[in-house]
Amino acid sequence: MLYAQVVLPLAQPMYTFSLDEKLAVGVGDAVVVQFGSSRYYTGLVWSITSEKPDYPRLKPILKKLYSHPLLGPNEQQMWEWIADYYMCTLGEVMRLALPSLAKPSATSYVELEERVIEEPTESFVALSKELQSEETLAKYVEQHRRRSPRRTELMDSIAALAHERNSVDGFVPRRLVDATSQQLLALRSKSLIRTEQRPRERLTSATTNNFLLPTLSEAQQRALDEIKGAHSNAKVALLHGVTGSGKTEIYIHLIAEELSKGNDVMVLVPEIVITSQLIERLERIFEGRTTTYHSRLTPLRRGQTFLRLAASTGGELIVGVRSTIFLPMRNPGLIVVDEEHDPGYKQSDMQPRYNARDCAVVMSRLSGCRVVLGSATPSLESYLNALSGKYHYVELKERWGKGVLPEVIVSDTIRSVKRGERKVHFNFDLLHNIERSLAANEQVILFQNRRGYAPYIQCNTCGYSPRCPHCNVTLTQHKASSRMECHYCGYTMERPLFCPNCETQDIKTMGFGTEKVEEEVSRLFPDARVERLDGDTSSSERAFKRIVSSFEQHETDILVGTQILTKGFDFEGVTTVGILNADNLLSAPDFRASERAYQLMMQVAGRAGRHNDRGRVVIQTSQPKHPVIVYVASGDYHSMARAELAERKAFGYPPYSHLIRFMLRNKDYSLLHQASHAVAAILRQKFGGRVMGPVSAALEMLRGEHRSEILLKIESGASMKLARRLVREVLDTVAQDSRYKGVTITTDVDAW
Repeated sequence: MLYAQVVLPLAQPMYTFSLDEKLAVGVGDAVVVQFGSSRYYTGLVWSITSEKPDYPRLKPILKKLYSHPLLGPNEQQMWEWIADYYMCTLGEVMRLALPSLAKPSATSYVELEERVIEEPTESFVALSKELQSEETLAKYVEQHRRRSPRRTELMDSIAALAHERNSVDGFVPRRLVDATSQQLLALRSKSLIRTEQRPRERLTSATTNNFLLPTLSEAQQRALDEIKGAHSNAKVALLHGVTGSGKTEIYIHLIAEELSKGNDVMVLVPEIVITSQLIERLERIFEGRTTTYHSRLTPLRRGQTFLRLAASTGGELIVGVRSTIFLPMRNPGLIVVDEEHDPGYKQSDMQPRYNARDCAVVMSRLSGCRVVLGSATPSLESYLNALSGKYHYVELKERWGKGVLPEVIVSDTIRSVKRGERKVHFNFDLLHNIERSLAANEQVILFQNRRGYAPYIQCNTCGYSPRCPHCNVTLTQHKASSRMECHYCGYTMERPLFCPNCETQDIKTMGFGTEKVEEEVSRLFPDARVERLDGDTSSSERAFKRIVSSFEQHETDILVGTQILTKGFDFEGVTTVGILNADNLLSAPDFRASERAYQLMMQVAGRAGRHNDRGRVVIQTSQPKHPVIVYVASGDYHSMARAELAERKAFGYPPYSHLIRFMLRNKDYSLLHQASHAVAAILRQKFGGRVMGPVSAALEMLRGEHRSEILLKIESGASMKLARRLVREVLDTVAQDSRYKGVTITTDVDAW
């Protein structure tokens, strides 16, 4: 009898089950087990031993699922690293990593079996065994060529395909055979061919000559050669290229080289819909090779994609968002992390709270695959790693082709108001450039980092503002629906006509969101075609693509949007970009505020003048001398990075330290207050002055729960492994204290 340690998709340790050798179960296989008295789960076999554990009674593994293991050795090591580093269980990693239909569970064995999805298969055809030899086939074809030319032509074609693909048993995918179903059915009825359902294959090409690769400029070729040199020295390459410099073309050449070797390639993007232009381009060049993976796919598609990749033999191109890092790569060759600075790579709402960029770097160490991190505005963490020699730094300073970096115009909002050079929310500097672009039949992008009509409404008499009863935040007005909405929990209410506090009608909108900008710009430029791109207008993929396609085809003149606009778009006709309120980017209560403000403004500025005419970027701000505004105006990333790194070092913030955030939640504010101070006190016993807090969270109440947070700062050079061990001891101590039962504590390592 064998015994298997099995991981279940629960926040639990591994459990041991007995294993009948007849089941032919191996490490990494998915199996069905009974857990408790009335629950059946899909588990993953983590290890197998013949030594009987010291348990009186063990439940058996009931069944093996799928013909191939779901995890290989590389994935196992990655999961173990994630569970250890981000302080969670392997079960929590499994719960997040595997698509839902690949790990079915149920209250009965029969019900679970019904939920198991079949591995994706396709039809294969082969000549009958009697016609397998060239001599026999040639004789048959000669005898029947005149009477049945189409039949013999098909049989010749099947034989040629089998030879071309080096098929051992003569079977080839049905989709490669140029024949109708009726024609193949007729051959099968005469016992001339055989058909079978087999695991689906990918179309593969033997060499890069099969790919139509873009021509590189001299600067791009130098960057490509540098990256290859870095990879030959087993280093991660950080590709810092200004917007429009042609980083994608370099990615394509690296991808083609790896695919030609039969290696797997993974391309990570911050958000799949936003980077649709990149994906469409990859699909055109690597036709039949690209697999996309993201949450908008159906559960069945996600499950079957995972199973197909687990059974693959290599040569896959996988493109997706952060969760794609968990997909199996049987022959890992390259991981590209595009826009590596983007906060979207950090999982923040459930365990494990991992960073996909950092996981990609760890994956390179575990599997030996190459990694390229690309960005026009690299994160300070990656930049410091490049300065220290941990990463190899590659820079592209000029735009590709005829593109020229845009002119940046800083427009002082306070000065414009004093001089009467402002209409509603637009300074004359911006209005003049919008008029200039529209007159030349060019396009305009207006960026406002807040959706809705107005951030909030307020009574001028008593100061009352409607707030969400569950989240303690002001409600945002949406004019289209005439409702007030909470953007955190979805609570809505009608816009009040009277102030419920003092019963006056003196209620005014305060601030402005994209909906209000759209309304005002339509009024100021009545002949312009205006569209809005934000979370309200692009809630579906179809709506998003319609808006983007309309702008690409110049059916829209002015596009108003949130930071969706900053990521990866290449619009040929845009010559003016307006940043309407840079101040709200600069004033965020976050030590990363300056870095993120620079990144956002540079990214949105990069949408202007990407092809021929030089673009113009107008930044409206009341702080024209703010260092970040000055750095954006000059496009000086290095000065911004040096200044920010010096400040971070002085105060001991990342990348010169690791932050662990503890979030405590409970509906009882008094209990939460007691628990928060108790946890902070125990932490200080072990970590001293490295502990900050507790304080109320930035969002003090969410969905009816009060929230407080504690920060633990571990300086670089100190042992994070020891720190995590001590943190676990603290959490265990608190969990055993009955006074704080019901208080939820979550940890976020390397918090953003």
